[in-house]
Amino acid sequence: MQRIWLYGEKVSELESKEEAMYKKVSTDLNFVEREKEILEYWKENRIFEKSLKFREGCKTFTFYDGPPTANGKPHIGHVITRTMKDLFPRYRSMKGYNALRKAGWDTHGLPVELEVEKILGINGKPQIEEYGVEPFIQKCKESVWKYKREWEEMSERVGYWADMENPYITYNNSYIESVWWALRQIWDKGLLYKGHKIVPYCPRCGTSLSSHEVAQGYKEVKEASIYVKFRVKGEPGVYLMAWTTTPWTLPSNVALTVNPNETYIWAKCGDETYILAESLASTVLGDDYTVTGSRKGSELFGMEYEPLFDFVTPDKKAYYVVHDDFVTLDDGTGIVHTAPAFGEDDAKVGRQYDLPFVQLVNEQGEFVEAVKPWKGMFVKAADPMIIEDLKSRGLLFKVMDYEHSYPFCWRCDTPLLYYAADTWFIRMTAVRDQLLKNNNIINWLPDNIREGRMGNFLENVVDWGLSRTRYWGTPLPIWECGCGHRHLVGSIAELKEMGENVPDDIELHKPFIDAVYLKCPKCSGRMKRVPEVIDCWFDSGAMPFAQWHYPFENKEIFEEHFPADFISEAIDQTRGWFYTLLAISTLLFDKPAFKNVIVLGHVNDKDGQKMSKHKGNVIDPWVVLDKQGADAVRWYFYTNSAPWLPSRFYEEAVSESQRKFMGTLWNTYAFYVLYANIDKFDPTRHSLEYDKLSVMDKWILSRLYTLIGNVDRNLENYRVTESARDIQDFIDELSNWYVRRCRERFWQKEMNQDKINAYMTLYTVLVELSKTIAPFVPFISEQIYLNLVRSVDQSAPESVHLCDFPTVKEEFIDKELERNMDKVLKYVVLGRACRNTANIKNRQPIGTMFIRDSEELPEMYAELVKDELNVKKIVFTSDASGFTTYKFKPQLRTVGPKYGKLAPRIGEYLSAADGNELMDRFNRDGKVTFSLEGSEITLELSDVLVETVQKEGFVSESERDITVVLDTNLTEELIEEGFVREIISKLQTMRKEAGFEVQDRITVYYGDNKRICGIIERNRELICDEVLADGMHPSTGDGYSKEWNINGENVRFTVRKM
Repeated sequence: MQRIWLYGEKVSELESKEEAMYKKVSTDLNFVEREKEILEYWKENRIFEKSLKFREGCKTFTFYDGPPTANGKPHIGHVITRTMKDLFPRYRSMKGYNALRKAGWDTHGLPVELEVEKILGINGKPQIEEYGVEPFIQKCKESVWKYKREWEEMSERVGYWADMENPYITYNNSYIESVWWALRQIWDKGLLYKGHKIVPYCPRCGTSLSSHEVAQGYKEVKEASIYVKFRVKGEPGVYLMAWTTTPWTLPSNVALTVNPNETYIWAKCGDETYILAESLASTVLGDDYTVTGSRKGSELFGMEYEPLFDFVTPDKKAYYVVHDDFVTLDDGTGIVHTAPAFGEDDAKVGRQYDLPFVQLVNEQGEFVEAVKPWKGMFVKAADPMIIEDLKSRGLLFKVMDYEHSYPFCWRCDTPLLYYAADTWFIRMTAVRDQLLKNNNIINWLPDNIREGRMGNFLENVVDWGLSRTRYWGTPLPIWECGCGHRHLVGSIAELKEMGENVPDDIELHKPFIDAVYLKCPKCSGRMKRVPEVIDCWFDSGAMPFAQWHYPFENKEIFEEHFPADFISEAIDQTRGWFYTLLAISTLLFDKPAFKNVIVLGHVNDKDGQKMSKHKGNVIDPWVVLDKQGADAVRWYFYTNSAPWLPSRFYEEAVSESQRKFMGTLWNTYAFYVLYANIDKFDPTRHSLEYDKLSVMDKWILSRLYTLIGNVDRNLENYRVTESARDIQDFIDELSNWYVRRCRERFWQKEMNQDKINAYMTLYTVLVELSKTIAPFVPFISEQIYLNLVRSVDQSAPESVHLCDFPTVKEEFIDKELERNMDKVLKYVVLGRACRNTANIKNRQPIGTMFIRDSEELPEMYAELVKDELNVKKIVFTSDASGFTTYKFKPQLRTVGPKYGKLAPRIGEYLSAADGNELMDRFNRDGKVTFSLEGSEITLELSDVLVETVQKEGFVSESERDITVVLDTNLTEELIEEGFVREIISKLQTMRKEAGFEVQDRITVYYGDNKRICGIIERNRELICDEVLADGMHPSTGDGYSKEWNINGENVRFTVRKM
């Protein structure tokens, strides 16, 4: 025979050899191995594939997977995106939708090229050309799959279900052809053009960046900003003063720009006079200057100055003052140094005034030969030397540290330069209004992204710098002829039709595509492809149609799955993938590419710090997955905070989340399995008869179906945290209230109706719950379902993920019952808090509990409170003031100045007064008046400090409008009953420790503690009955002995089996 103990209580015997209804459940929390078993089950039975087949022909739910790059390892941030992406397709599938989930790989772009450069030990474009473009492209193609297995293993391990056997791959010809088609549509609308503009440029990568790429790479930096003196021609000692944070651009200076509407002064400081904005003069110069003149900015136009450097001789008029409204007086001097080769405002002014274009920086970000002192030096590295040079020639007024946000390359972390270059652009400014209109249709979570981060970006949208002077990417399919004609090829068929000797299996990459020449339709000459590839973000933004090779095939599939119902990525994708999806879908279809999006916050460490290798605080996702399991990680992300808030991730937090939710659920499930096996309870042979259920059964079923309704509504509206926290609260109530209050029903010897009701209720709750939580925690839900359902009903679906999501059974919902039980739970929580405050154990009965509430609880529920809190009587009252009083002290800050030396006497008066009476007078009259030493004292409530105190013998706790008061005055009868309960508890513990069987009769020996002896003598029959003792003797004897301290009384008990 086998003894089983659970929840610290005795249970019936179980024949260990007899066959059980269910697979035995271990109560350990080793979920990792169990999850691996479930993974094998899913694989062997192809559950994911069946879930897709099962819903074929149903209405569609479309999810787009933002394609990761497989040449970088997955990190913990990718785990949270996988868990969020997985939740909603699972939910929608259970709701009867055909939830297609196609995985994809983002394979082009500079990150891949940089990785290959590292592998090959080369650096930069010249060395790539030397190595050979064709072998370099081949290495890129190989590199993108470097961590493919790691991505697949991580995705599988977290339970992320997607079709990875047939993914879309952005380097495939079919994908590129669809991208070409999209570019052709944009070209035909006149929205694709070549421009010479100032663009963000990475000198390390040798290519420009788009605005949405730049937005991802800003960092806070502290750099030297300088105030530079430009000598005014013909006016010795007079200088135009400009401020700059980019000293390296000064050799290319050709003008100074002022605001035409602002006032500028001549400020004399010692022997020198500086011209600068009036409103900024004191900030720059301090107070030690004299104003000798002033003019409007417009009047400074044409004033000439001497150049700082003589590296070039401009071919147009230069070195004079111009004006423009872009100059602000937020900082600096109100005079802006202008170099049209660097900066969009500078370039605009340069075009406006036909200023010379002086470019002294090469494509590597280094000074050219003409800049002799710093030739070949990276421009940012030359800043200190330029500053020193200006200082040595008396042209530097001062240097100050300046902290500001500066863009870095998101791929290689190099500081970006703003650089004039020929670039192909998509005219996004032409569709700005459509972008804003379509953005407003999207359901953003959080909602403020629509008007905030994304809305602001779209309000200020700039043309998309599309081209990249690199190698590994979708080739820009534009061919140019010497006659000036340009043509954009929109398909492989068109390429073969217009091209010369195009191979049937042409690969649409450099250098193969560059060998294809077209016949010019204008002059019959040879057309050569432009050398650029396109921004890889265009590839990823084209995935809604390119994944299907639309419009060349799968037209119906695309139209059925566009736009997406749901997408989700981290917040940095707002101006990345989210933007490119919206931009391309607006350009092509004038509608958003997605309907709903959850924007995820970044994952930080336990201290809220961003994870980075440099800080050494990066958590390997496999450490947590192998230690605590996927469900634990998933649940932590769902419940910790709203998905869009930054989350703090660390092992201890995941463990605590696992313990609270999974541990509680698992123990409840194990409790049912244990006793159902003992009683061989088969739920298929019984039914749930509502009219025969107890109030606890009806309550938990009502809570269950209320929960299902809430979760369903929340998930329908993409509310994750609200759903998960509701589930967590329910499981706490299920375990710590329903099961704990009902466990004795499972211990009854006979299988009576009450016991059947308890089993059927708990079984129903666990099965419905397994389906409700399946989208959140797919592993534990599957384990529970398979054991509880499939073990007794082989006709049931073979996976919880092939079941329908539970439906609300309105007939089980009783809102009044839930409200009353909610009150019971609140009273119990407050009552326990009172016991803790008074340091009175729960085994010690209490005479009276007073409750102040707006309404009285029905007697049936009051009995539950009395039993749970071990109180004899509950009294509902409308006024709890009789159990509290108030302590008043003088507020010396106000009383001192008014009454001086009388303040101590006032304190004595307030201390001795009846607190409740004083409060009544304050509430009634707004003041209290009394006499002291012949003086009349008047105090208002602001003149006193008030503290609420409990009357001796009473302890109270309040929550909003509910107050619970325990009368802690214990009678001798109550104290003795408490001793009896403690004695029984200690003897039951000793029976367990001694290894006695449940039915074993015992003899008890107790020591010579006079008080304990008297209590046992007076309550002998009750104690013997509870502990199955045939005799209790006030002496020593052989057996299992133990010393106890019971409420301050020391006693030695011995128990011996009869």
